[in-house]
Amino acid sequence: MTKETLLGKTLSELKDIVAKHNMPAFTAKQIASWLYQKRVRHIDDMTNLSKAHRAKLNETYEIGAADPCEETKSVDGTKKYLFRTHSQKLVESVYIPDKERATLCVSSQMGCKMNCLFCMTGKQGFNGNLSANEILNQIQSIPESESLTNLVFMGMGEPLDNPDELFKVLEILTAEWGYAWSPKRITVSTIGQLTNLRRFLDESNCHLAVSLHSPFADERKSIMPVEKAWSTSDIISLLKKYDFSKQRRLSFEYIMFSGFNDSKRHAQELVRLLKGLDCRVNLIRFHAIPNVDLKSSNEPSMEYFRDYLNEHGITCTIRSSRGEDIFAACGMLSTLKQGESH
Repeated sequence: MTKETLLGKTLSELKDIVAKHNMPAFTAKQIASWLYQKRVRHIDDMTNLSKAHRAKLNETYEIGAADPCEETKSVDGTKKYLFRTHSQKLVESVYIPDKERATLCVSSQMGCKMNCLFCMTGKQGFNGNLSANEILNQIQSIPESESLTNLVFMGMGEPLDNPDELFKVLEILTAEWGYAWSPKRITVSTIGQLTNLRRFLDESNCHLAVSLHSPFADERKSIMPVEKAWSTSDIISLLKKYDFSKQRRLSFEYIMFSGFNDSKRHAQELVRLLKGLDCRVNLIRFHAIPNVDLKSSNEPSMEYFRDYLNEHGITCTIRSSRGEDIFAACGMLSTLKQGESH
């Protein structure tokens, strides 16, 4: 019999479990503390639970923490971890050390439905949503887990296409009974999944990053089919109803493609589009992927674009590229190759 995992359960779910097994109500908080603060690997390590209660839990549950099955290290110190899911599929997450920061790029799905032209994850198709357990396990089971300073949901998949599990994870990460992280340490990236974007903005205080990549709808549609379902203009209209001037930060991701979206015309339209929004733009180098006829903009083009935006009131930076040699950079995550070799 496959046991149910406790890692990934919210306090409300743990309360239901202890009630079902006729345990005292306070046991739920004790279990949460063992899971998320003390990070135990076995139910028998929960020493302030009676032996009878531990035995009862052991019959049906397990913690559900599993080490990565593979680790690859880049020349720049970036590490890519490969995890096996409960369905025996594979997902990747990326650890990025940078001076006093230590960021983990987390996956939320096995593959992706969005099929953006420039992204290797989309090329492998969609194999299912990750559970809260499988998302949290990426965070808790890497050797650097205790030293992480930031989390970005920018790995495999569209986080807002897996909303219920994502929101459970965000609750566990930020709740006092969970990891007690500040929402300011967490960024959720989206292509602008409008259906669940409003829910995210209403229910979470975490930072938001929107993948834009062109200010012109027709151009964006040619590389991001989702523009047909959720248009840039609708996304911007929604974002303008929220206040990003305080703690929560709004950023736009903009991969620079030579001769496609890196002209002065694009910079001008981007300034017009984002006018009135308290936001920043991150320019990202494109990392070539097989069978895609796009090339990265050169350094002078990227610097001109950055300077134009900054001069016209839009905070803009060029993101440094990490982990390209191990296919861990932006848009390069894919488990197709690993799937063949396991």
